[in-house]
Amino acid sequence: MKQSLQLRTSQHLALTPQLQQSIRLLQLSTLELHQELEQILSDNPLLERLDDPLDHSVRLLADGAINSAPGQGEAPAAPSNEDGAPANADAPEGGDAAGEQHEHAEHDGDWGDTGRASGSGEDEDGRPQLEAVGVTLREHLSEQVRVTNVNPRDRALAELVIDAIDDNGYLEEQLDDIHARLPQELEVEMDELRCALALIQSLDPVGVGARSAAECLALQIRRMPGVPLVTRRMALKIVEGYLTWFAQREFNKLKKALDCDDEDLREAQAVIRQCNPHPGAAFASSTSDYVVPDVIVRKTKAGWGVTLNHEVMPRLRVNHMYAALLKQGKGEGQMSAQLQEAKWLIKNMRQRFDTILRVSEAIVERQRNFFSHGAVAMRPLVLREIADTLGLHESTISRVTTQKFMLTPHGMFELKYFFGSHVATEAGGEASSTAIRALIAQLTGAEDPRNPLSDSKIAEMLGEQGMVIARRTVAKYREALKIPPVSLRKSL
Repeated sequence: MKQSLQLRTSQHLALTPQLQQSIRLLQLSTLELHQELEQILSDNPLLERLDDPLDHSVRLLADGAINSAPGQGEAPAAPSNEDGAPANADAPEGGDAAGEQHEHAEHDGDWGDTGRASGSGEDEDGRPQLEAVGVTLREHLSEQVRVTNVNPRDRALAELVIDAIDDNGYLEEQLDDIHARLPQELEVEMDELRCALALIQSLDPVGVGARSAAECLALQIRRMPGVPLVTRRMALKIVEGYLTWFAQREFNKLKKALDCDDEDLREAQAVIRQCNPHPGAAFASSTSDYVVPDVIVRKTKAGWGVTLNHEVMPRLRVNHMYAALLKQGKGEGQMSAQLQEAKWLIKNMRQRFDTILRVSEAIVERQRNFFSHGAVAMRPLVLREIADTLGLHESTISRVTTQKFMLTPHGMFELKYFFGSHVATEAGGEASSTAIRALIAQLTGAEDPRNPLSDSKIAEMLGEQGMVIARRTVAKYREALKIPPVSLRKSL
C-alpha cells in the first residue's frame, strides 16, 4: 500500500468542559453533589455559598450551653444570579414582601420568647443533653463477669470466651480451638473452659454464648418465666430435635413425632416465637441512613403539583470582591478562568435542578392514578416516553432518575420506581409490573394463614382480573417482594 497525505473536512461532536460538568452533576445524588460542591468551593475562591449546611445544627457556647438563637443578627441572604447580584434588587420597597417579612419576624419573635421562657426553668441549666456512648456486647458481658464471685483464673477464662462471641451473641469459635491455642504452661483443662462458657450463658442477654440456633433458643426457653411445664418440655423437644421441621412448617410431621394435637403444638409455637434468635443484636451499633427528597409532590386544587426541595438546593454566587478586581483589570489569567468556572457551575447547577423538575412533572403527569389510588393503579412507563415528551435523550432521563428521590403522600420513592415493564391483559391493554406486585402483596396479605395461596392460585386470580401472567412470573415478583413461599406462610 502506498502512503500519502490527504486533507479531509469532517464534523464530530466534542464535549466541552462545561458540558462534561453538566453531565457529571446531573448523575450525582444529593449527597455526592454536596461533596463535589465542597471540593469545588475549596479550590475556587471566586465561588461562595450563601446557605450554611450547618445552619440548623445545635451550636454550643464557650461554657457548654446551647446557643438558643444560632446565627441571630445575620440577615438571610437573598438568591442571586451568576454575577452575585440579589435576585430581588428591583423589588419595590414597602410591598407585600416587606409585610410578609414583618409577619415572619413576629412569628420568629414568638418562637424565640417561648424558647427563652422554657430554658429559664429551675430544673434546666441550659446545658446540652449529650448522647451517652453505647455499650458493646463485650463490655456488657465483661461488666457482669467482674461482679460475679469467681476467682481470677476463671474470670480470665470467661474473658477469653467473651472475645470469641460475635455481634449476634453466638460463640463463633469452638472450645476445642480455644483450648488448642492456649499455652501449655497454663495447664487449662477443657472442663474449665466449659465452666467458663456455662457462666457466660447464664448472663444477660439470655441465649448469649450459644453455639447454634437450637442451643440459643433452648437457653431462652429454659429461663422463660410463666411457661407451663408441659409446654416448656414440648418447646425444648422441638428446638433441640425438630427445628428444621418447625422452620419449614411441617406441622403434620411434628404432631406425629411429638404425639400431640394442634392446641399443644400451637402453645409450643407461641413460646418459641417469643425467643430472640440473635440475642446480641441489640448491642450492635447501627447507623440509620436517611434519604432527603429532591422533589416533593402535593395535592393542590389544580391537581398534583411538583416542587423542588429547596433544602437540598445550594445557593451559590460569585465573590463580589474578586469580581470587582477582575472588572478593573487587576486580576490574573488564572482568576479569569476561575471566574468562568464559577459561572459555569452556577448555570449547570440551575440546569440540573430544572431538568429534575421537568422530568418529575412528566412522571407525575403520567402516573396520576398512582398518586390518587396507590401502587395498584401504576401504569407502564419507559424512559423513551419521557425522553420523547421532553425532547431529551434516554441517557439523560436515566441519569436524572438514578438516586433522585420523590416525596409523595404514599411515601418516599426513587424516580426509577415509576418506570416498569408491562404485562398484557385480556382486553388488549397493558398493566404495569409494579401494579401486579402490589396486587400480589394484597392477595398474600389477605389470605387465610391456614390455607395460603400458591403461586398457581395467585396467577389464576390475577387472570380472573384480566392479567395474563405465568406462575413463574408470580414467583419472581413474590421473591422480589420478599414474600416467603406457600410452605413457609402456612400456620396452625
